[in-house]
Amino acid sequence: MTDRPPLPYDFMPAVPSFELRSDDVADGQMMSDDQVYNGFGLGGRSISPSLSWSGFPPQTRSFAVTCFDPDAPTGSGWWHWVLLGIPASVTSLPAGAGSADGSLLPKGAFHVRNDYSTKDFGGAAPPPGDPPHRYVFAVHALDAESLDVNDEVSPAVAGINLRFHTIARALLIPVYGH
Repeated sequence: MTDRPPLPYDFMPAVPSFELRSDDVADGQMMSDDQVYNGFGLGGRSISPSLSWSGFPPQTRSFAVTCFDPDAPTGSGWWHWVLLGIPASVTSLPAGAGSADGSLLPKGAFHVRNDYSTKDFGGAAPPPGDPPHRYVFAVHALDAESLDVNDEVSPAVAGINLRFHTIARALLIPVYGH
C-alpha cells in the first residue's frame, strides 16, 4: 500500500512511450521558482518549462501537453496546464509557452482553463509542509488533428478526449514542496 495517489495514466490503456526532455525540469528533481505559482503565499513566476520530444509514432496527427499534480489534497488532483491543438510538425515548446497571451504557442494551439481557472500554465503550489508533490508533465501524441473541443472545456473533458485519441505518451515528473 502506498500513501500517494496513483499517477493519472496508471489506469488508462497502455500506450507506447517516447522521449521527452526539458532544460528546466527533470524527473524526480525539485522545480525552481520559475515553475512555482505566484499566489497562495508563494512568490514564483509560473513560467512553463521548455519541452522537446522525439521518437513518437509516425502516424501522429497532433499533440497535447498537460501538467497534473496527483498529490494535491483535493480528492481529484490539480490540473496546472492543458494545451491542445499542437500541430504534428511541432516537436518543442520554449520556456514560457504556457503564458496567457499565447505569443509563444504554435499556430492552432490553445490553452484550456486549468484548476486556477486561468488559460495558461499555473505553477506549483502545494500546501506548506506537504511532502513534495509530483508534477506530471505529459506530451500526448494523438491520432487526430483536432479533438473537436474549444478552450472553454474543462480539463476533465479534455482528458476524456485525450484518453480516446492518445497513441503514445511521454512523461517528465519533477517535484516541488516547501
